[in-house]
Amino acid sequence: MNHWVMDYETLKTCFVGVFTHYKNSDMTKVFAVCKYKNDIEEFLDFLKDNIRHGEWHISFNGLNFDAQITQFILVNADHLRAMDPEVIALRIYEKAQDCIDRSNRKDFQEWKEKEIPIKQIDVFKLNHWDNPAKRSSLKWIQYSMDWDNVQDMPLHHNHEIQSPSELDSIISYCINDVLSTMKIMELSQSQIKLRKTLTDTYGINLYSASEPRIAKELFLHFLQESTGIRKWDLKKGRTYRGIITVKDIILPSIKFTTPKFQALLKQFNELIINPNETKNAFHAELNYRGVNTHFGLGGVHGAKSPDVYTAEEGMTIMSSDVTSFYPNLAIRNKWAPAHIPKEAFCSRYEWFFDERRKIPKSNPLNYVYKIILNSTYGLSNDVDSFLYDPEFTMKITINGQLSLMVLYEMLAETIPGCIPLMQNTDGVEIIIPIKYKEKYLEVCAEWEKIMDLELEHDEYQKLILADVNNYIAVHKWKEIPMDKYEDLKENPHNALKIEKGIAYFAKTKCKGRFEFQDLALHKNKSRLVIRKAIFHHFVNGVDPEEYLDNNRNIFDYCSGAKSRGSWRFHEVQIIAGDVYRTPLQKTLRYYISTKGSKIIKVNTEDQREIQTDSGRWLQHVYNTHEETKWEDYGINKQFYLNAINKELKNITPYNFDNQTSLNF
Repeated sequence: MNHWVMDYETLKTCFVGVFTHYKNSDMTKVFAVCKYKNDIEEFLDFLKDNIRHGEWHISFNGLNFDAQITQFILVNADHLRAMDPEVIALRIYEKAQDCIDRSNRKDFQEWKEKEIPIKQIDVFKLNHWDNPAKRSSLKWIQYSMDWDNVQDMPLHHNHEIQSPSELDSIISYCINDVLSTMKIMELSQSQIKLRKTLTDTYGINLYSASEPRIAKELFLHFLQESTGIRKWDLKKGRTYRGIITVKDIILPSIKFTTPKFQALLKQFNELIINPNETKNAFHAELNYRGVNTHFGLGGVHGAKSPDVYTAEEGMTIMSSDVTSFYPNLAIRNKWAPAHIPKEAFCSRYEWFFDERRKIPKSNPLNYVYKIILNSTYGLSNDVDSFLYDPEFTMKITINGQLSLMVLYEMLAETIPGCIPLMQNTDGVEIIIPIKYKEKYLEVCAEWEKIMDLELEHDEYQKLILADVNNYIAVHKWKEIPMDKYEDLKENPHNALKIEKGIAYFAKTKCKGRFEFQDLALHKNKSRLVIRKAIFHHFVNGVDPEEYLDNNRNIFDYCSGAKSRGSWRFHEVQIIAGDVYRTPLQKTLRYYISTKGSKIIKVNTEDQREIQTDSGRWLQHVYNTHEETKWEDYGINKQFYLNAINKELKNITPYNFDNQTSLNF
């Protein structure tokens, strides 16, 4: 079967379509319509063959753009045939602008997915990059994938094509976009296979569905089965609330013994929430056992001051997380959005949890049930969701943080010599004497009975803590066979050592700005070399300067930057005393260099200027990757070393000796 990864470029006087076989990048078809080339007949024949043979189109944001263009061309095929090529291009261009305008207005496109005869896979929607929190352009994803060519459109869409060479530049650009979309498709293979399985199983087209949409559609499917209520009627359901009186939703099991936590509970009991104005509507904090802990409507977080916390001899760092915390709060307490039949919702929600526990993690269904369990809480706070009921949301978030504090207080008041380190949303980390480990587990078991929840426990030997959202946790060393050493070395997150001929291994967990492996593509992975150097310094004892000398991956030194609104990037060079400014594209990849230029952002409305990196540092634009000798890149090692040392000093200021390493 032939399926096609594709992309369109729509200029005022030129239309280009590129299609590459989804399994063979050498098999590429290019169609152009302009005054230098008119492939409209061949293109229409190709599209009709796609329909006839059931061939799919795979695109980036295709459902809201490329597929709409395709359908417009098919519907208007006879009219377009009779036009001059430049008029054809203009009509397609006008439709493209209509698609963009509709998207900007958040209006529906002209054709729904089910009305388009060529089936679609949209990797943009599949990865949920249309979500405001994850919104990413193809250029940004190219940067995130270390794509060789992070290129913006070489000509403005209003530009009138003046030569065959300009046409070639557009075709080349379009091919680059198609090949990078193909790479995204390859990286999304497991997700595409999962969506195919779900589509085939439930008869719902989920090929381009984000995870929240999968949760929404499947929960609807199962609720219809359980209640007998039609999906259409379920979709219309919402529970709108004027106020939420918090004392009425706090669980009776929430009880404290210390004055500080009793005062906190009193604050919550006096709280009345307007569900339409929850942002920054409530904040409380308390300092207990040396940890400053913050509370809001969304959750709890607290941590000791930045430091490296090590389990010295006779001590251990216990980490305890609540199993599926938010879903289980709803399941165990029989909570449901008020407009949905309670028994049907609760029994089905619990069924998802129980079924997931029976299924191995390697089974895709395990992942599907995880999506449903975790997304339901978020959907209950989304006014566009059929699960919307803000009281359901508040029951979970408020009782979640308070019940976690019950555990925190019980442990701190019961375990002699304990040192609380951190609490965040669904778990706690505490240093305790090893001799009290059984007592610790007994207290946890008592809390599990009180709250009707379950805890999962880990032990750490070290916690490198910047703050509650940014840390590195190192599990306890385990002896391993020597022949496993090299295999485990392949995972850069593993800690490994050999002592007296015996091999040891420890898992690690990196969070926030210390994450460096398998980052989600929408996240900013700028200057990974800094994160990696910090990790290897704290975990493996590698001197940062030595690490920089050995890391020869140019992409690890690169930063990504995007200009938005009225801001534009410019490159500033001083040559023989004269200043030269060159406009740059909207998405940049660059690194700090000993022989570069200055990159600034200029506001086109008021001419304000901002340096991308303040100070004396020079940047080298690196949108096109070229292999060369390492010294020819001109990496400014001192910049990266300074950034590493700054982070090290933030974590352990009193141990910092202003050199390239720390002693602790």
